[in-house]
Amino acid sequence: MKPLETRADIELLVNEFYAKVRKDASIGPIFDDVAKVNWEEHLPKITNFWCDLILGENNYHGRPFPPHIPLNLKLEHFEKWLGLFIETVNEHFNGLKAEEIKNRALGIARNFLSNITYLEKA
Repeated sequence: MKPLETRADIELLVNEFYAKVRKDASIGPIFDDVAKVNWEEHLPKITNFWCDLILGENNYHGRPFPPHIPLNLKLEHFEKWLGLFIETVNEHFNGLKAEEIKNRALGIARNFLSNITYLEKA
């Protein structure tokens, strides 16, 4: 294990994490069959997103929440996503940035779920 420090570290994390996501029976089909994610585009974009948040880069341009609105996501989907994310971080990294990225992922999952719940009630 090593500290999470570089863009290459985040790229490894993103690639390993989404490899798990795609194999997962509960959320993999959402990415592949419902959202029809183009992985060649998505992985670099998500790497940029995390590099901006954790390393202070400025390469991500977009709004991460709107694409998730039509996917009919539920609490169990966010729990699985977060569990796989934390598992992947813990397999590869330690230190302050590793803790920060896990906390950021938790916050993102909470915010997305809260926003989706709000929109469903509106």
